Amino acid sequence: MANVVTDPETNVIKREQMARVREKDYAVLFGENVQNLVKMLGITRKIPVTAGTVLKVQKTTGTLQNGSVPEGEIIPLSQYETTWEPIGEAELKKWRKATTGEAILKGGYDQAVNDTDKKMILDIQKGIRTQFINALGSFPDSGSATGAGIQEAFANAWGKLAIAFEDDAVQTVFIANPLDVSDYLAKANITVQTAFGLNYVQNFLGLGTVILTGQVAKGSFYATASENINLYYIDVNEANGLGDAFDFTTDAETGLIGIHEDSNYTRLQSETVAISGIDLFPDKSAGVIVGTITAPTEDQAEG
Repeated sequence: MANVVTDPETNVIKREQMARVREKDYAVLFGENVQNLVKMLGITRKIPVTAGTVLKVQKTTGTLQNGSVPEGEIIPLSQYETTWEPIGEAELKKWRKATTGEAILKGGYDQAVNDTDKKMILDIQKGIRTQFINALGSFPDSGSATGAGIQEAFANAWGKLAIAFEDDAVQTVFIANPLDVSDYLAKANITVQTAFGLNYVQNFLGLGTVILTGQVAKGSFYATASENINLYYIDVNEANGLGDAFDFTTDAETGLIGIHEDSNYTRLQSETVAISGIDLFPDKSAGVIVGTITAPTEDQAEG
């Protein structure tokens, strides 16, 4: 009896389609997480750039002359200059993860591939958080603020930012270690929210949003104005010629990340590649406060 050849059924869901669904889920989730980060930080400027664009931060330098001037003598001029200092180039970053067939056999596809894909996306997000925190601490002309206890330290930083941005109604953002605010969290009726893998509290002590992360050392904190934070990103959807050469799934609305999953038969492994180019930098380095929290007095501790 001759073999009967039948045409494949229509509407059959194939592995390639499921891979695209997973890629889309990860891309959309990443885009939503970044949007939540933008909302949490109060960022108003999201700036699309191309790979290789020189990123710059505004710096003000100068020297204040001695203010003790004898009567009738000429007051010396204090000279200041505002410049734009390069801080790096926009870079399209690339990540790849491979899962062997043996690992899939041992743990199953969900555990071996899907779970590790999710972890890779979370680690990419952590890298963006780390870059931002490192950027805040990299400017020698940043302001400083010190206080006995977190309330005094935050208040001093808030006051300096209010002066630095006195022409704008700005919102203050603090980045601090959770151990420095744990006493307040335990005693007060405070709601802790989560975005982009970070815990944060809105209107903390009536001063602004405080973001809690162990990536800031205990006893230290950063503060800046929401309006002083720029988000630079390479739109993967519009990257010059990239889509003609590679087949990445992206979030159509933001283009913040591209993800592609494929099978490498020569090595019998499932591979996931992700690309993204996101950087967070302050617009004015002098609009960043590097703070220090000292031990509170007995009265502050009792209060």
